[in-house]
Amino acid sequence: MSLIAVIDDDHDILETTELILTANNYKVIKADNPEDGYNIVKENSPDLIILDVMMDEPDDGFFLAQKLRRENISTPILMYTSISKAVGMDFGSGEMIPVDEFVEKPISSGELLTKVKYLLK
Repeated sequence: MSLIAVIDDDHDILETTELILTANNYKVIKADNPEDGYNIVKENSPDLIILDVMMDEPDDGFFLAQKLRRENISTPILMYTSISKAVGMDFGSGEMIPVDEFVEKPISSGELLTKVKYLLK
């Protein structure tokens, strides 16, 4: 059973994501801020990280992803974002934003599961 860390300050998103993933036989650990998110990743070595871009600060998710990569944590990261809707910007993966996939919130359960399965291969 794959372990997935979900890091998002929106408790509704945390709970909904957990429900979808646990109903599909994934184990979930969660955090509602970047510091706790960092700690659960370091302590539990999840198979996948689902990370929100905007938490306490508008770019918390970016900084956490960069920090994890600087520490050679290569766990796939799926980043939740609503930035493109808010500011009209699109993001792609790369050195500045070291994540494997971006998805726009809100995300359907089907799309979430498709992305999760792809990233866990």
